Amino acid sequence: MKLALWTYEGPPHVGAMRVATGMQGLHYVLHAPQGDTYADLLFTMIERRGARPPVTYTTFQARDLGSDTARLFKDACAEAHARFRPEALIVGASCTAELIQDDPGGLAEALGLPVPVIPLELPSYQRKENFGADETFLQIVRALARPAARTPEPSCNILGPTGLGFRHRDDVAEIAGLLREMGVAVNVAAPMGARPSDIARMGAAWFNVLLYPETGESAARWCERELGQPWTRTVPIGVGATRAFIAEVQRLAGATAEPDASRLRLPWWSSSVDSTYLTGKRVFVFGDATHAMAAARVARDEIGFEVVGLGCYNREFARPMRTLARELGLEALVTDDYLEVEAAIAALQPELILGTQMERHIGKRLGIPCAVISAPVHVQDFPARHSPQMGFEGANVLFDTWIHPLVMGLEEHLLHMFREDFEFHDAAGPSHHAAHAVPLARAAAAPPPAAGAGSIPGPAAPPEMPPEVSPEPEPAPRGPAEVVWLADAETELRKIPFFVRGKARRNTEIFARDRGIARIGIDTLYEAKAHYAR
Repeated sequence: MKLALWTYEGPPHVGAMRVATGMQGLHYVLHAPQGDTYADLLFTMIERRGARPPVTYTTFQARDLGSDTARLFKDACAEAHARFRPEALIVGASCTAELIQDDPGGLAEALGLPVPVIPLELPSYQRKENFGADETFLQIVRALARPAARTPEPSCNILGPTGLGFRHRDDVAEIAGLLREMGVAVNVAAPMGARPSDIARMGAAWFNVLLYPETGESAARWCERELGQPWTRTVPIGVGATRAFIAEVQRLAGATAEPDASRLRLPWWSSSVDSTYLTGKRVFVFGDATHAMAAARVARDEIGFEVVGLGCYNREFARPMRTLARELGLEALVTDDYLEVEAAIAALQPELILGTQMERHIGKRLGIPCAVISAPVHVQDFPARHSPQMGFEGANVLFDTWIHPLVMGLEEHLLHMFREDFEFHDAAGPSHHAAHAVPLARAAAAPPPAAGAGSIPGPAAPPEMPPEVSPEPEPAPRGPAEVVWLADAETELRKIPFFVRGKARRNTEIFARDRGIARIGIDTLYEAKAHYAR
């Protein structure tokens, strides 16, 4: 199974756990074998939660299959209610337990528990984690939400955030702040942070704000149909989308107040001299559809990158993904196979990857910097600080997160380029300042040195670099399908800055193929340089 190797999404019962873990007063009874309890680690270790998920497993073993596994499930339900006293129970089966066909919903209902019991029918072998979260939230809303009188003042529900979601906690805080500045109260934010009793009063809101279509769109559509609540279509990731979201909310709420945009720094930074070298950098974007499509628009329209690859792993959103890719002149990559993604990145040789934790690993293997924009993610992508992806502050975070791999990569390249200089050589010993070191207190009190004091010789001129790809279209390769780089050429290639190295490699390989050269040495590298310099 892919789960044994690397997978973008887990089975649908993990999506149900994301909903249950985000909520309060809700408990999930999961009919599952002992090994499926691995899911606890996703929340306690990756998301750094202080408590384990509110899930009770039946944890049947092989020897139980010949006996009454239905009785094990009923006992687990009764014990979970007695121990945790939840406001509601959701019940279901993992992919393995689904084969037993014990009907968890019917078994739990027969117990006559004094709280709502919500059965989950999650097709484990046809659908995946995001579907599981979306379907679970829909079933909870259908079971508990009821029509209600609207609040006197404009209000909304925020839909979609879950446990283990990428920056969901910070996004909700940021968007709730924007809404308050516009005079719109947040009635309920769900599922994350809500209780079953909160779900019951969702009908009082004027409209719904959908932040994560992957995990909340089904519930938003049901609320529109059954409760008469319209919902926002704009996901506020990036400056342009945030402003479009504000306009959409103002229309739905009849509000005119404008939120404070003074903290927005991305436009100034993205138009400054320091960031102009980012313009035209080639980026590959991959993740869940919502974050990947938003990232592609921000990269193209707000930072000035060139998007050379775009895709997502959730096939439910293949149509809008392909539509956007066509607008960019690309063919969307819709796949849940990380090997296909790696092959596409290797072929395109972008200068930056915007992707998931899996693309971060791919980037390390290929020597390409990567910034994470989407789940699945690892523990470092759940920072203790406030770090949203949405709203004005989210736009600042995006800019910082995306340009830092490029800037730090440039710094690493310069250190590598001048590694033979006496300041940077590994064998150079202590700094030339070491002999004049003084205690920190004396150094702080000392007057500043005269201008020019302590200067050091400048570094030697860097070696000549092969130019970037010529703007003229190249003829189709006529030579060997595969070319081999010899060690001396690879060494020389590594002297080229990483942000043009991919273009230099492609340029040289085109040159070699056109001339039937199968082995690229240092002479071929410089012949290609001379060819494109003409």
